[in-house]
Amino acid sequence: MTAPKAVGLTIRLHPGDNVVVASQAIAAGSVIPGEGVTTASAVPSGHKIATAPIASGAYVRKYNQIIGVATADIAPGSHVHVQNCAMSEFERDYAFCADAHPTDYFTGKDQATFQGIVREDGRVATRNYIGVMTTVNCSATVAKRVAAAFENGGLEDYPNIDGVVALVHSTGCGMATKGEGFDALQRILWGYQRHPNFAGVLLIGLGCEAAQIRFLLEAYGLKASDNFQYMTIQQSGGTRMTIEEGVKRVKAMLPKANQVKRETLPASHLSLALQCGGSDGYSGITANPALGAAADLLVRHGGTAILSETPEIYGAEHLLTRRAVSREVGEKLIARIKWWEDYTSRNGGEMNNNPSPGNKDGGLTTILEKSLGAAAKGGTSNLVDVYKYAEPITAKGFVFMDSPGYDPVSATGQVASGGNVICFTTGRGSAFGCKPVPSIKLATNTAMYQRMSEDMDIDCGEILSKGVPMQEMGQRIFDLILRVASGEKSKSEALGYGGNEFTPWQIGATM
Repeated sequence: MTAPKAVGLTIRLHPGDNVVVASQAIAAGSVIPGEGVTTASAVPSGHKIATAPIASGAYVRKYNQIIGVATADIAPGSHVHVQNCAMSEFERDYAFCADAHPTDYFTGKDQATFQGIVREDGRVATRNYIGVMTTVNCSATVAKRVAAAFENGGLEDYPNIDGVVALVHSTGCGMATKGEGFDALQRILWGYQRHPNFAGVLLIGLGCEAAQIRFLLEAYGLKASDNFQYMTIQQSGGTRMTIEEGVKRVKAMLPKANQVKRETLPASHLSLALQCGGSDGYSGITANPALGAAADLLVRHGGTAILSETPEIYGAEHLLTRRAVSREVGEKLIARIKWWEDYTSRNGGEMNNNPSPGNKDGGLTTILEKSLGAAAKGGTSNLVDVYKYAEPITAKGFVFMDSPGYDPVSATGQVASGGNVICFTTGRGSAFGCKPVPSIKLATNTAMYQRMSEDMDIDCGEILSKGVPMQEMGQRIFDLILRVASGEKSKSEALGYGGNEFTPWQIGATM
């Protein structure tokens, strides 16, 4: 994997492309070196310029892939964007397994390690939190009050505990107790309850909600223990008494939760959640492929990399099916794509709902273009399995978990599935965290990194601004993943992000 190079004002990604990408803001009348064209108008940084005539109805190509269709004749030197390029349906060649290849695993002394926490059942943690969770929105205030009791004191004697965090949500009632929506919520609650980054969990309900605590207990065989407690406001005497009892129960968890120590463990215990938000025209050129290189390294060390955001890989799914280890795995991915086509249709939407206004300002025109960059986060490793939203991920290697493109919803599912580190790429400057899992922020361009350096962990824009090789940047990201997994705080953690981003996917109807 080689890094793209800017030639003067622009970046050519493939000889077969009929556009190039502006590496900086370009004035009208500028001659584009190496392309033989002159800009017809000003072109913002990250946006596309036609390098050949593109007739109305013809395909626009970037990354040597179709990213849209011309809606008018486009002359060489023209700014190519929403005014003359639109979504286009085309036949995908799924070519199942065509690019699958043996994985070159690291072995012996070459295997990477980190400092992790081993739980009693053998699962491995990267953080050590106590969670206060809710079954329903009605118990959110109580949960927040319980966690707040530990914000300004109460943990001084427990230095090995990262914090007490309330994870609340806006659903849990007014919903069917059977079907996709309810099942997804149960998987989220169960996945977080058993996440190794929680030393203990207190689950609080109201008492009369659709998402009954007893349903969760029955579905997953859960029982109260030293590190798992549950209660309802209606049975505990109301708000004040529930808060008091909740604080008491969390305090009882603290001594045991503090009795942990980090030890040297192989990187194979890491499960990396791949996210992107606030994307721009550079996302698919710098940060996303660099994260893909880091994901490939983790896979080679025996770990797991989780790609998600199904609507945001729409149009690039054929590149993933080519890497599937079997036709069955590839067809599982296509089944999720078909589900999404039906889902958006039923709800009066369309798959080209993305890019967002910010994405478009950053140079992305259609979901086809955005998806090619988004899929690059998945690197080049074989696709070994496909999972529904928040399903437990048991496979090692590169996997796909179905989710919306909305980052908090997607990341919530990835964490419930077992992700214990998150890497989040951004070109516009997203603000994000995801307790109890650390989140690493990767900037796509140097200008944004410099503006928001307190929020960004790595400047992947150096691939263009300083000519850093792609593999070197991937190694930098991988090395930071190991350090953060070992306890080093990411920028988002230092800023206190992660308590408000818990967002289960509301799939079904609100009733």
